[in-house]
Amino acid sequence: MSRHRVERLGQRGDGLVETPEGVRHVPKVLAGELVDLAGGRLLRVIEASPERVPAFCPHHEACGGCKFQHWDEEHYRAWKHEQVRLVLAAQGLTPDLAPLVDAHGAGRRRVSFHVRRIEGSWRAGFMEQKSHDLVPLDHCPVLVPVLQEGPALAASFGPLLGDCDVALTAAQNGIDVAVKAERKATDKRGPALSALFHEQKILRLAVNGDVFAMAAPPVVRMGAAAVALPVQSFLQATEAGESELARLVMDSRPRKARTVVDLFCGLGTFALRLAAHMPVTAFDSDRAAIDAMVKATRMTQGLRPVLATVRNLFNAPLTVQELKGFDWAVLDPPRAGAEAQCRMLAQSAVKHVTYVSCDPQSFARDAKILAEQGFSLRHVTPVDQFKWTAHTEVVGIFSRK
Repeated sequence: MSRHRVERLGQRGDGLVETPEGVRHVPKVLAGELVDLAGGRLLRVIEASPERVPAFCPHHEACGGCKFQHWDEEHYRAWKHEQVRLVLAAQGLTPDLAPLVDAHGAGRRRVSFHVRRIEGSWRAGFMEQKSHDLVPLDHCPVLVPVLQEGPALAASFGPLLGDCDVALTAAQNGIDVAVKAERKATDKRGPALSALFHEQKILRLAVNGDVFAMAAPPVVRMGAAAVALPVQSFLQATEAGESELARLVMDSRPRKARTVVDLFCGLGTFALRLAAHMPVTAFDSDRAAIDAMVKATRMTQGLRPVLATVRNLFNAPLTVQELKGFDWAVLDPPRAGAEAQCRMLAQSAVKHVTYVSCDPQSFARDAKILAEQGFSLRHVTPVDQFKWTAHTEVVGIFSRK
């Protein structure tokens, strides 16, 4: 056991503590606090920061799901905002930086629980931070109300499928469940799984990627369209987050833009909203998502044409020639960013780019590529969809100088 002062918080939100053995990254502490450590493990806070507040979840101290419930709102928000500024500044970018937008809303509509057997009982929860030890949960208050008792639902698959991960999605018309397990949904287990499916009133149950049972396709709304969710397809974590990101994209629409390309379009988060105003050309590597978007377009009145193509934009980005004719590009890539595609955009004749990113680091890297080839990063808005974590999303608006 050793006593140390927390110097500051690192980029991932852990406290940085200088010890004779080197810098320790300690979770759930705040800058300036005096703490007792055993190695890099927090034993207790001796002198608490005035910014510390009681966590609203009884599992917060052990659970690795949330990082910042113990930090007051004002300083938490200021830290997130400053992290975005620092990441951009490191690439020489100094755009107008808007205040952090709170996009938690009613809570997260997607969650994945680990299910393990503990002392003879099947329990579900999240792993302890920096550990493979499960923290069993009875409820999770950061989820939408219909999923807050989700740990019990997830744990009910343990006796049938053994150790597994259970992903729950709150669709507009019910709960979608996707289980990844070592055991298969064999004929022997079929009757028990069917009984569980009906007992829990699950909308759709998939096991290891295959649909086992479905009462109705899970549906979410994107603008005027109703989209049937493919199994475990990407969906923004909160409804409020999707609405805020979509609002920022739509507000960034150049007044004179007549043609738009939506890159990494997914299920059509932006394409289906853009199509209410203009024709859309869209690309994504997820065939199931593309098919769902196309079907939703056909079923929705009043939309302009949407031309959607399956394409891996990491390996085969749209070329300068293919980008010819587009006034505006919208991007929403995965965490790795869109470096290859941004190199093509930088050399193209596209005049306006709106870039939605779930990782400020990869965004800043790609933004620098665009800036070096004549784009100006005019405005960046940080969006806090994953509240109480170190993750921040950003929406950047670029135009030719």
